[in-house]
Amino acid sequence: MQLVTWNTQWCCGLDGVVSPQRIVEHARALADFDVLCLQEIAVHYPALAGNAGHDQVALLRDLLPGYQVFFGAAVDEWTPDGQRQRFGNLIATRLPVLQLQHHPLPYPADAGVPSMPRMCTVATVRDPVLGAVRVMTTHLEFYSKRQRMAQARALRALHGQACAQAAAPPEARRDGSPFQSKAHTAHAVLCGDFNFEAHEPEHAAICAPAGAHDSDEAPHGTRLWDSWRLLHGNAPQPPTFRLYDRTYGPEPVACDFVFVSDSLKDRVQRFAVDAATQASDHQPVAVLIG
Repeated sequence: MQLVTWNTQWCCGLDGVVSPQRIVEHARALADFDVLCLQEIAVHYPALAGNAGHDQVALLRDLLPGYQVFFGAAVDEWTPDGQRQRFGNLIATRLPVLQLQHHPLPYPADAGVPSMPRMCTVATVRDPVLGAVRVMTTHLEFYSKRQRMAQARALRALHGQACAQAAAPPEARRDGSPFQSKAHTAHAVLCGDFNFEAHEPEHAAICAPAGAHDSDEAPHGTRLWDSWRLLHGNAPQPPTFRLYDRTYGPEPVACDFVFVSDSLKDRVQRFAVDAATQASDHQPVAVLIG
């Protein structure tokens, strides 16, 4: 399974041009992706730099024939004149889709700090080699460390809950009702822009062993692993943010990660960062799992 993840900055490049087509073209150049996970996709936000006033979900759907496209709006709001605006994460896949879920992440109050609601979108797909895989994509809070840590712990808990369901599934049903059996699986890929670095405690919270948190439901031996570290140990991951644009800090950092479940940790074969493109303020990441 080939996956590309990219914070697109509402498809706005460093030249100030908003172009979903350019995003898709650069993603295709990086990998022949089975799954494409994009963060910061905008619907009707003309005030954003470059003018993101169009429905980028619809535009991306047209640019990706043969793919199913799913959008999880972390922000869903209306302007005073009644225009609906949405902002969030998108998953596009050419693999069969078994289930789709949208999980709002914690949003604890942090007075005086800019913030917005955050979401994790999960598409369970069926890969011909791996079987059912939960593809989870997200974008955590940038400004509030309190919110970001709560969100990291929630992601770990979501994975633990799903693994517990796979280990002890509900009563099997084939009655065609909403209670019918689901594709519970321990296989998972968690990707996106996490707005923390690998040495920070939020990273450790996501990679914590089962049972590290009181709310953790995961069977022992189930955890999430940083796919770069699986291949390269403690060597620093190539930067994915602030490589060309230093608006948000003085030095390039790696904050876009791909975590994989314990069941897939030996299946990660490739990790690549496109360090050349300036189609966004982040660099896209590709992984091959098989």
